[in-house]
Amino acid sequence: MSVKIHIHVTHRQHTNGQKTIEVQGDSVGDVLNNFISLYPGMKNEIFDKNGDLRHYIEIYLNNESAFPDELKKTVKKGDDIQIITFLAGG
Repeated sequence: MSVKIHIHVTHRQHTNGQKTIEVQGDSVGDVLNNFISLYPGMKNEIFDKNGDLRHYIEIYLNNESAFPDELKKTVKKGDDIQIITFLAGG
């Protein structure tokens, strides 16, 4: 099923500037893996070397935090996933 991923501005360099991408999958993890197959540069942005989400990445599903077990959450056609990157600085 087709799910829309909203790309954080800091990651758009990997998606040729696209703000949203439609990807197939049955779970958040499936969708993200299919997204990475289209845009391989996103793998290191989202996942650490163990395949876990990076500590500064949060996934929202239909405008609500998908935490915990966000990669296992099921999705349906028309759902929206937001990849949120927490930024620090001063």
